[in-house]
Amino acid sequence: MHLDPLAILTAFGLIFLAELPDKTMFASLAMGTRMRPLYVWFGTSTAFIVHVAIAVGAGSLIGLLPDWTVKSVSAALFAFGAFMLLRGGDDEDDEDAGGRTVTGFWPVYTTAFMAVFISEWGDLTQITTANLAATNGVASVAVGSAAALMSVSALALLAGRFIAKRVPLKTVQRVGGICMLGLAVWSVVEIFAG
Repeated sequence: MHLDPLAILTAFGLIFLAELPDKTMFASLAMGTRMRPLYVWFGTSTAFIVHVAIAVGAGSLIGLLPDWTVKSVSAALFAFGAFMLLRGGDDEDDEDAGGRTVTGFWPVYTTAFMAVFISEWGDLTQITTANLAATNGVASVAVGSAAALMSVSALALLAGRFIAKRVPLKTVQRVGGICMLGLAVWSVVEIFAG
C-alpha cells in the first residue's frame, strides 16, 4: 500500500474545510457540553472512519438510499439530542462540568456514533471523499479524509469545553439544545425542500 502525501494533504484540506461549517461539528460541540468529550470524540471518530471506508469502497451506492429516510432519522436524532440538553432541571446547583454530565463510555460512545453515523449519509464530505477516491489512491484519500473529520470533531469538542468553563453550564446546555433543535428542524426542511 503506497500513501501519496499530496493526495493525503488534498483530501485533508478539502474535507476539513467542507466539514467546518457542517451540522456534525455543531452536534459534536453540543454533545461535548453534556457528555465526556473524549468519549464523544471516540464515538464520532469511529463513525467518521466507517463513513470514509464506505465512501472510498462503495461511494456510488450512497445515492441508492432514500434521501428522505436518512434525513428523517437524522432529524429524530438531533431532536433527541435537543431534548436531552434542554431537559436539565432548574434545581441543579452545580455549575461545574460534572453537574448533569452524561457519563459512562458506552452510552456516550453509542450516542455520538449514531448521531454522526446517521447524519453523515450522503453528506458533502462523504461524496467528496468518494469522488477523490475515484481519481487518487484509495488509501491516501482514506487517511486524509479520516484525519480531517476527526480533527474537526476534536476542535468542536475543545471549543465546547472552553465555552463550558467560561459560561454557566445551564446556559451552554440551553444554547446547545437550541442548536440541536435547529439542526432537527433544518433536517426536516431538507426533506421537503430536496
